[in-house]
Amino acid sequence: MKQRDHRRFIRYEALHLLDYIELDEAGNPGRYSMGRTIDVSLDGLKLETTYPVKTNCRLLITIGLEDDLIDLEGRTTHARPSEGRFVSGVTFAKISREDRRIIAKYVEAFHARQKAQPPASRP
Repeated sequence: MKQRDHRRFIRYEALHLLDYIELDEAGNPGRYSMGRTIDVSLDGLKLETTYPVKTNCRLLITIGLEDDLIDLEGRTTHARPSEGRFVSGVTFAKISREDRRIIAKYVEAFHARQKAQPPASRP
């Protein structure tokens, strides 16, 4: 059975390192760790980590996109084990207008590069 995609924005495959802090319901910091993005869109990202992250967990994330560092708060929408690691979907909850502009510029540039590649060389 094919899973239905509930995303509002197209996500583009992209690997970038990031760090994150898990927050409890009161907003107190918990585990600090690093991970990487698997894909990024205007409203979220797919996160790969070495530790499991619970569904509906608040995260403070700093992500590097080319020469820019973006700080945002997100919430995990799902989490699952994957090949010895863990993959979580993260929806952006708080992000500055400037950081959203940077993400939009990045997604647009990535999309343009993908369109320019011949189909046989695309991942």
